[in-house]
Amino acid sequence: QVQLVESGGGLVQAGGSLRLSCAASGDSFRFNAMGWYRQAPGKQRELVARINNEGVTTYADSVKGRFTVSRDGAKNAVYLQMNSLEPEDTGVYYCNLEYTNFRFFPRAVWGQGTQVTVSA
Repeated sequence: QVQLVESGGGLVQAGGSLRLSCAASGDSFRFNAMGWYRQAPGKQRELVARINNEGVTTYADSVKGRFTVSRDGAKNAVYLQMNSLEPEDTGVYYCNLEYTNFRFFPRAVWGQGTQVTVSA
């Protein structure tokens, strides 16, 4: 099995920055893609940013130009740099790893979530 551990959430004022980390460990796997999702109170979980194994990134319109997703393959880690944060960015942020396991089956796993709160 592969597990994910997230870190980096917290409380920040509007206009501030945070950097989230998501590190994978466990059985050997082939990285296919990692997505960052967020869920605000009373709302559905939404995709915020994603990076695939070719380094291609995609972003939700609401975060383009403010958030950057990156990957460190040597550390099996993916990061989400969040700048110019707005109160609307408040929510629980989850990472989701899409991978191929050692038996060559496609799998996906979620991180535990980390709270981001942006005050006005």
